[in-house]
Amino acid sequence: MTTVIRSKSGVDTDVWPGIAYVPAGTKAKVAAPVAGFLFRRAVGRLPVRVRMDDGSEIGGGDAHSPLMVIRRPADFAARVGQSGLIGFGEAYMAGDWDADDLTAVLEVFATRMASLIPNSLQRLRSLYVPKQPRAERNTTKNTRSNIARHYDLSNELFELFLDETMTYSAALFAATGTHEDNEDLADAQRRKIDRLLDLAQVGEGSRVLEIGTGWGELAIRAAARGATVRSVTLSTEQQELAGKRIAAAGFAERVQVDLLDYRLVDGEYDAVVSVEMIEAVGHQYWGTYFQTIDRLLAPGGRVAIQAITMPHDRMVATRNTYTWVHKYIFPGGFLPSIRAIEEVTESQTSLRVRERLSMGDHYARTLRRWDEEFRAHPKETAELGFDGIFDRMWHFYLCYSEAGFRSGYLDVQQIVLDRRGDK
Repeated sequence: MTTVIRSKSGVDTDVWPGIAYVPAGTKAKVAAPVAGFLFRRAVGRLPVRVRMDDGSEIGGGDAHSPLMVIRRPADFAARVGQSGLIGFGEAYMAGDWDADDLTAVLEVFATRMASLIPNSLQRLRSLYVPKQPRAERNTTKNTRSNIARHYDLSNELFELFLDETMTYSAALFAATGTHEDNEDLADAQRRKIDRLLDLAQVGEGSRVLEIGTGWGELAIRAAARGATVRSVTLSTEQQELAGKRIAAAGFAERVQVDLLDYRLVDGEYDAVVSVEMIEAVGHQYWGTYFQTIDRLLAPGGRVAIQAITMPHDRMVATRNTYTWVHKYIFPGGFLPSIRAIEEVTESQTSLRVRERLSMGDHYARTLRRWDEEFRAHPKETAELGFDGIFDRMWHFYLCYSEAGFRSGYLDVQQIVLDRRGDK
């Protein structure tokens, strides 16, 4: 059991117990020196500089390498020793370490994620790394609360950093090279949505099912093509704002937004579109997700999904791991690999993958825009009731995600499926 030795000044202990207190029980005391040794060993082989509290530096980087500053080494080691990568993120939230360019530092670690820990110790992973709590598995009983913990934070919060389309997924930019960041993010989001609708062959008279509403932009653009849309979400905040945006666009009669688990949808649809929703399904339910789509798809229909993916070997190695992202951002979520999607659809449905577009670099650019906007509004986030720990958490989440895409550890794909036997 963890023994609490002190709380961080000014941190709400009820809201942030994992941040307010530094672990000091037997596990932390034993593991902290080991964590410190492994950290020094890892960074010694990485192109990064780590400045300690006494001004000394370690790491394998040079003057041009990203700089990580550890302000409280003992607390940092205790957190990492107690909770591994969860503790690494919590140490940042607590201010035990910092970085002027957080994405650059995290990208160094993400690029070498599979080899940071020696193979001999990775074999002990299942004994040390925490497992996903059963209360966060995406059963029909739990899923709504999992979704609410992220998407029901506050519509006003998301409005601070998203563009006018309120689209919370990877954009698809047209420009590349030196002018890539001059493109309007809203235009890039509309391009992404339109490409998915084109892939699903959505047009006049199409019956469209959208799994995962977001804040309504895809449904609006599908309705503008003459389609009728049923969109399902488990976020009450998203349902409310999406409904207002759809009505304001003049499509209230064409679009129905239901607060409903995707597994409970009925009917028949010419097109099923789902943008970055499979990540919230949980690997135990991927078969159910695609079987549901298969059941609802009309003869000759098409499916277009956008999915964040990870390498298959890392997916297999981490699928039962409880992570910082689970604890603080997306409870119950897990990223599939392309191979997993293909295997599940091949073995459990009549669906087949027709084509794919990889666009991970576009997500990195999207996340950089979001982080810049979020960090530009500290006063507004405070007025919404979010404190400084939340600000650091959200910044870490956005940079952590951007680093994953920049390193190639993560990708995002637009995937087209149809039914085997359909012409």
